Amino acid sequence: MTIRTLLFSTLYPSASRPEHGIFVETRLRELLKSGRVEARVLAPVPWFPSSHPRFGEWAKMAATPALEQRFGIEVRHPRYLLPPKVGMNVAPLLLALGARPALARLIREGFDFDLIDAHYYYPDGVAAALLAQWFGKPFIVTARGTDLSLIPEHPLPRRMILWAAARAGASIGVCAALMDRLAELGADPARLHVLRNGVDLERFRPLPRPAARRALGLPEEGRLLVSVGHLVERKGHHLAIEALAGLPDCRLVIVGDGEERGALERQARAAGLAGRILFAGARPNAELAQWYSAADALILASSREGWANVLLESLACGTPVAATRIWGTPEVVRDPVAGELFLPRSAEALAAAVRSVFERNADRAAIRRYAEAFAWDETSRAQIALFETLLAARGRRVAFSSEA
Repeated sequence: MTIRTLLFSTLYPSASRPEHGIFVETRLRELLKSGRVEARVLAPVPWFPSSHPRFGEWAKMAATPALEQRFGIEVRHPRYLLPPKVGMNVAPLLLALGARPALARLIREGFDFDLIDAHYYYPDGVAAALLAQWFGKPFIVTARGTDLSLIPEHPLPRRMILWAAARAGASIGVCAALMDRLAELGADPARLHVLRNGVDLERFRPLPRPAARRALGLPEEGRLLVSVGHLVERKGHHLAIEALAGLPDCRLVIVGDGEERGALERQARAAGLAGRILFAGARPNAELAQWYSAADALILASSREGWANVLLESLACGTPVAATRIWGTPEVVRDPVAGELFLPRSAEALAAAVRSVFERNADRAAIRRYAEAFAWDETSRAQIALFETLLAARGRRVAFSSEA
């Protein structure tokens, strides 16, 4: 019997923000390949009055279509109010209230789903708990990073997260470190599960390095480092720039965009490194394989990460990594062939890690083989088994199958 799920998350791509939450969409697309699940997506966005480009990310939210199809999946984007200053504490309730009419309409139109599959614990998971209570549905919440590594530092959100965890059929973490954190906060360990992210081994595969560099307009000679992610402090691009001073034979490409771009460009100029650094801006996910393949190593100097997809993407392209030893990253980079982890989070430690990666000179084919162990099949099977167990406990008949 097919399991009907409603994926609920503010972290989901749209026509106006195609890269936003792409990791949530990817997990759903891989799950649907099983043929055991039918899904709809409810991905609310904050209400904003203008789609004029001068408003940046808020304009993209305003331009989000109310209803769209992505890869054959129906996605609805109801609006909810998110007031400034007090928004963090009231976001779960406002998110749930904004989504409630769209959810009721979905049921009236014939999609009476079996469970809510929520992603990101706060505010999304708490809002999902409210919706589940109002509509009499079970729900599961997947934690992904800062929702448990940072937000619980605030007392009221922490209490709401634990309230939702106590009512969830299960909580999922993309790495063990996140579920350890939720247990430390007071959640029942028996209801905590780790289902790691996988990697699309078709999209991310090794490309000949010279050809990749030519396609991107990069010099074919010399060592190249790439740092991928939003240009915000916690991603550590400033440390990548600082470390470059201790890596005189390297150039650096920073792929991403965000609020720190101006500051990072000024830092590069002040350090006399501007000629060795390229700011490539935000690039489509489908193009990233070229950037990883062009590089000799990926840098990830983050202060917080749940399960960093960029690590697996780079490894799938045969490119080793140098990354901060934090949260879920040691669960991704657990063999020297994949790269080097470093602490403290400093430019000096990062530069030393890069030098170690180069000295190890791991074979690209071996790195690719390591990444192949992270295909999505295992995660999808475990997710379906969790759905089946939850529904069986509530009296819903499901066809258990080892072939899921």
